[in-house]
Amino acid sequence: MKISKITTRKGDQGETSLLYGGRVPKSDLRTEAYGSVDEAVSALGLARALCRTHRVREIVYAVQKDLFVVGAELATDPAHAQRLKDEYTRVTPGMVARLDDWEVAFDAELEIPRQFVIPGDTIAAAALDVARTLVRRAERRTVQLKREGGLQNEALLSYLNRLSDLCFILARYEERFGRGDTNGH
Repeated sequence: MKISKITTRKGDQGETSLLYGGRVPKSDLRTEAYGSVDEAVSALGLARALCRTHRVREIVYAVQKDLFVVGAELATDPAHAQRLKDEYTRVTPGMVARLDDWEVAFDAELEIPRQFVIPGDTIAAAALDVARTLVRRAERRTVQLKREGGLQNEALLSYLNRLSDLCFILARYEERFGRGDTNGH
């Protein structure tokens, strides 16, 4: 889809359009939820640019694409939920399972610290940790949206919960294996 014009001036009064129709205040909980997802996508982009392991870069890129699906679903009024399409504008259990599979694969290769981790051992890992915290914020906003009746899809919440765990694991992997590797792992 090509964006024809960036500046529409339609939001000058503090409202924004939802996918498939409707307008809400920019301070609406739905807008907060998908805005938090957008922040996470950008932070993951920074992390991907900084990551030294090819494997982590590929996974982060796939997750960024998935987060556009998350954002699309969050940007849709429940009255239009029937218009959502699996893995295009609606999160599916298969998307959650893919995160689980990645976590299991990395868990087999990496000893996860049993104590609190202070981010910053590498720039890439620190960027992944920032992304993790932004995913957690998106999750908190989405939980609140669900509690207020604005979300029916449980898979979306599971996706965000699993993703923050995966970001933590990817950060630890990048700390361990990304110090000199630009193609491997």
